[in-house]
Amino acid sequence: MLFSALQLCFWEIHQWKQWENGIQKDDPGNGPKKVTDVHRHEFIKKRFKGIGKESIILSWLHSFGKQFYRSVSKSDYTTMRLGFIMTHCPGNPKFDFHRYMVRVLEADFKKVVGISWYLWVFVVIFLLLNVNGWHTYFWIAFLPLFLLLAIGTKLEHVIAQLAHDVAEKHTAIEGEVVVKPSDDHFWFGKPRVILFLIHFILFQNAFEIAFFFWILSTYGFDSCIMGQVRFIVPRLVIGVLIQLLCSYSTLPLYAIVTQMGSCYKKEIFNEHVQQGVLGWAQKVKMRKGLKGAANKAESTSNADSAGPSATIEMAKAGADVEAVGNTE
Repeated sequence: MLFSALQLCFWEIHQWKQWENGIQKDDPGNGPKKVTDVHRHEFIKKRFKGIGKESIILSWLHSFGKQFYRSVSKSDYTTMRLGFIMTHCPGNPKFDFHRYMVRVLEADFKKVVGISWYLWVFVVIFLLLNVNGWHTYFWIAFLPLFLLLAIGTKLEHVIAQLAHDVAEKHTAIEGEVVVKPSDDHFWFGKPRVILFLIHFILFQNAFEIAFFFWILSTYGFDSCIMGQVRFIVPRLVIGVLIQLLCSYSTLPLYAIVTQMGSCYKKEIFNEHVQQGVLGWAQKVKMRKGLKGAANKAESTSNADSAGPSATIEMAKAGADVEAVGNTE
């Protein structure tokens, strides 16, 4: 189930490659820049819903509905791509954002296909709550659905916030809209929280469907542990809906919107450069450790030659420095 969701997700994201190729071919950065009304820009026009409390509610409602149909448009991709490049690699306007995004997604979902300890805790609780008359399997099927809808709405709202930031600060722009990526748009200021929730949703949904078919093959459809038909059918329908929505909307949204954080990922470099940078960092760390050890040995030798009084003074000085560091 997890692999099928990822395959469908990559198929959806692969269609964005034609947008990337079109941008690379047109290279709009070399053409003349025109001053345009910011509210007439396609990205702003589709996402900006005015100013005030009513606009905030309208923006959230629009974000909720947008995840079901064309969750990412060409204007969304073009604008977020430009915002990422202008923030993290302004010297390389021909940066292949699509390839970087796919590399990050592949790295992230190497963790999703694994099973963490907290997921096993959930499985144990899930089995212990299977009490006759509670219909636990039915009610718990709604948990990943609600979480998935909340995540999709939040990711769409992040795009809306980017549009609001530009629309509220500018009346006119020269050239294209440039959004400002920031971790502040995400829950707790951490885009990684969304990956954790998606991991839980996919695991829970896959486990429940697998558990259903295990009971069906082991005990049969008419067994008491299977439950009533009016609870079984909705569970299966919800499971299929979660799989489709996550594959075609939420995961592609995650792939591009989480790049709107404050930091870029190490996948911005190719594999050869990554290995070189990591090797260089390890060498620097080893040199610092050797240098620190040599300085410590030298200071100890000087203290021994200076006598007990000098050693006491150095110890006092070290204690004062440590106290100042703890205060800061």
